[in-house]
Amino acid sequence: MDDDSTAQRWPMLPLEEWSKTRDTLHLWTQIVGKVRLANTPLVNHWWNCTLHVNARGLTTTLTPHRNGWDFEIVFDLLDDQLVVTRSDGAIRAVTLKPRSVADFYAAVMNALDELDLSTAIWPMPVEIENAIRFDEDEEHHTYDADHARTFWSMLRDAERVFAEFRGRFVGKSSPVHFFWGAPDLAVTRFSGRPAPPHPGGAPNCGPHVMIEAYSHEVSSSGFWPGGAGEGLFYSYAYPEPDGYRDAPVQPAAAYYDDELREFVLPYEAVRAAEDPDAMLLEFLQSTYEAAANGAKWDRATLERPAGSPGR
Repeated sequence: MDDDSTAQRWPMLPLEEWSKTRDTLHLWTQIVGKVRLANTPLVNHWWNCTLHVNARGLTTTLTPHRNGWDFEIVFDLLDDQLVVTRSDGAIRAVTLKPRSVADFYAAVMNALDELDLSTAIWPMPVEIENAIRFDEDEEHHTYDADHARTFWSMLRDAERVFAEFRGRFVGKSSPVHFFWGAPDLAVTRFSGRPAPPHPGGAPNCGPHVMIEAYSHEVSSSGFWPGGAGEGLFYSYAYPEPDGYRDAPVQPAAAYYDDELREFVLPYEAVRAAEDPDAMLLEFLQSTYEAAANGAKWDRATLERPAGSPGR
């Protein structure tokens, strides 16, 4: 890896500088995510509706359509375009620029119509207080392409470390994927045991949404571009075992947030560390152990033995 590539690792992006772009981009990803949701069969825990980090931004990956075509939608953050590609090579692009959510929504729906991929979605954002329908939202219209690309770089760094962490677990585990509800990049481990029904409560999400998402016992970690500073890495357990919040975790900058009800590690602490990847892995591992030990998971069966072949 050359010096220029290395310099792009763990960039700085204070929330106060890009929060308006973040909020607009968040709503745009919800539109695209709902298109994927409408065209795919349910996969446990709603894994069918997530987006994935790729070499140009975020992608739906290959998605079937009821008319027989397959298609993919990519947030191409290098060329500032949302690209819809049909499986015969037909393409439509929507420019990523300062434009309202309503305008973006209309442009995406039009691109799908032109490709014979028409998809009806519920035009109401989820997991957002006081949400505005996509087709009526003129309030969110800020888009700074440089900030979006920096955020994508942050996601790539988190993806790389999350993937390494995921590889240590041989039990049921989610992919590393981008949930557009929060929004956050997440990876989740499962004990294999069912969980009590989740109480729900997220805005514009019926109880079935969270019941499906948390049907089984989990230890889940991720990166969320919210809170304060430059965003947070988080880790939580559902259901939360006794003594979990008081468990000793690493690194020293990590702590249990009583409001969020999860362990958090500020992004800037990782970015400024001598070895950011190692610090983040330490956080992921120690918080997982707090959940697994507290809930008495069968760790010997679920984890890859130390010294197993890696790359």
